[in-house]
Amino acid sequence: MTRSDAAFAAHGRGWFNQTERLNRVESVALLALLAVMVTFDVIGFVTSGTNHLDHLVSVVSTLTLALYIWSPLVATSLLGVTVALSLTTAYASASITAGSLAALLVLRLASSPLIIAYFGGLLLATAAVTSGISPSVIAPPEMAIYLLVAAVAGSIGVALRTAYARGRRLEYQLAEREEHKRQAIVAERRWIAGELHDSIAHQLTIISLHTQLLDDDEMRDASQEAIRTAARKALSDLRFIIKLAEDAPAGTEVSAGDLKAAIDEAREEFRGAGHSVVLEGDLHDEGIPRGAEIVLARVVRESATNIIKYAGPGDVRFVLDVQPEAITMTISSPLATGSTPRVASSSGTGLNRMAGRVLGVSGEFSAGPVGNEWQVRTYLPLGSLPNSHETRVAGIGA
Repeated sequence: MTRSDAAFAAHGRGWFNQTERLNRVESVALLALLAVMVTFDVIGFVTSGTNHLDHLVSVVSTLTLALYIWSPLVATSLLGVTVALSLTTAYASASITAGSLAALLVLRLASSPLIIAYFGGLLLATAAVTSGISPSVIAPPEMAIYLLVAAVAGSIGVALRTAYARGRRLEYQLAEREEHKRQAIVAERRWIAGELHDSIAHQLTIISLHTQLLDDDEMRDASQEAIRTAARKALSDLRFIIKLAEDAPAGTEVSAGDLKAAIDEAREEFRGAGHSVVLEGDLHDEGIPRGAEIVLARVVRESATNIIKYAGPGDVRFVLDVQPEAITMTISSPLATGSTPRVASSSGTGLNRMAGRVLGVSGEFSAGPVGNEWQVRTYLPLGSLPNSHETRVAGIGA
């Protein structure tokens, strides 16, 4: 036998072995039924003076059905051998009875090739006993009863198989639904955590910075006002996030993504930190879609947090380049002259979150030193930007 022939034979055996197993209730019910049948056969074997072979064939055929608990393939094969041997005697009716009842188990458990083989064997046995080829001759009306029993038993087997298959399918769908629900909950938690990082952490950075300036008589009033403003914005952002998490109706106190508002807010914060802002580009350009505004506004806010923490003295420059096919925004800030940031707190997730937002809409993101500046560059191809609602899910929830 060649390797391909061996592989084909193994594949064929796999077809026959693709069977199901009886559950515990079915196994107990089958054993109880077989116990009753064997008991009657044994009683008949003991009490009858003749026809011992008839009862013996019946006992063997009945016990063969118990093998369906272990292996439908083995049970069907042995049942076929038992029926074939009984056809050489005058007592084939007992094995054909067992074969007819086996239709329930075969259609409940067996693979399609095994079912075909079973019914083929049943038809051959029927032809043998009705045509006179076998020493056992069964009249057509009696044989019709056996076939009717096989049809009813097979129908019950198909019904049970369909019911269990539907139950397994429903269990799988329920488990899949629960997994989707779990993933949705995890995604929502990540989204809320991200919003808290982007919004609340930014305002707390402002508060932390100006708290250090309260001892400066010249900066005290401005710092107190900055702290009040940042605290008010933090509370407003917190209410906004809570409303979104509760699926509140549209209309909140905080804009989800206004690029001009984000840059104006950053300008005020930079002024309090001693930076001036240089803006190149038109924020009112009608070529900026809403989806791009949402992503860019988030990048501005996160960059502003990092600039306040780490930037050295000098100008912060925003360069916005709007082209028909893409939008590029570059934020440049002077590198710090010392090694210690003005606000000693960092989660280390800011750059990753900015990159995640941009890459989530098929854009390009880079951040790092260029000369004596720290430069954050965002490139958004307009063709890949979704609508504003989709951007809120893909970008803000990144």
